[in-house]
Amino acid sequence: MSLADTIRNTMVPVHREGWPFVAAFAAGAILLGWLWDPLFYVGVALTAWCAYFFRDPPRVTPLDDDLVISPADGKVSAVGPAAPPQELGLGDEPRTRISIFMDVFSVHINRAPVRGEVTEIAYRPGKFLNADLDKASTENERNGLVIDSPHGPVGVVQVAGLVARRILCWSKTGDELTAGERFGLIRFGSRVDLYLPEGAVPRVALGQTAVAGETVIADYRADAATAPSRTS
Repeated sequence: MSLADTIRNTMVPVHREGWPFVAAFAAGAILLGWLWDPLFYVGVALTAWCAYFFRDPPRVTPLDDDLVISPADGKVSAVGPAAPPQELGLGDEPRTRISIFMDVFSVHINRAPVRGEVTEIAYRPGKFLNADLDKASTENERNGLVIDSPHGPVGVVQVAGLVARRILCWSKTGDELTAGERFGLIRFGSRVDLYLPEGAVPRVALGQTAVAGETVIADYRADAATAPSRTS
C-alpha cells in the first residue's frame, strides 16, 4: 500500500458542522503560542482533539426492516421498559427503551435506527445533568423524533449531557429516512434513547459498545439471517 493510500485510509472526514470549532481552536493555538511558545503545542493538541470529536466516518448499514440499528456510537447504558416522553405522542405505556451514552471521545453523528417517515419532531429545554444518569432522559434538554417504521412508530430522542450545549437535528417532519442515514449531532457528550414498538427484541447488553449505523441493537425476528448492506 502506498503512503497516499495509508493516509487516505487513516484520515477520517470531519463533518462540516465541526469546521468552525476546529478553526476556533486553531486560532486559539496561535494566540497561545504568541503568549508563550510551549502553549502553542497544547493548543495544537486541543485542535487535533476537536477535529477528532467531529469526525464522520462512513458506516456499512444492514438493510433489513426487521433490524433496529444503533443511532449512536458509545456505551449501552439502559435496556428495559420506560414510558416515552409525552411530547412524542407515543402514549403513556412503557416501551422497550435502549439508551446509548456518548462520551467526549465518541463519534457524535446520529443516524436513523430504522427506515421510515419522520412524523414528529419535538424539542424540550431542560437541565444538563450527566447523560449517563437514568434521570437525564426526563430532566435534560432533548430533541425527539418519531419515525413511522414498517413495524410501527419508533421514538428517537437526542439528550444533551453535562457538557453538551447544542443539539442539532437536520431532519424535518415528512422526511423519508433510510436506516443508517445521518439525521443529527450533539456536541460534547450526550446520549440517544430509543423507544421501540412491541415485538422488538433487544440484541445488546448493558455496557456493550455500539457503533452508529452498524450495530444491530434490536430485532423483530426470532432467527435473524444475514442482511444486505450499504455504505454511507
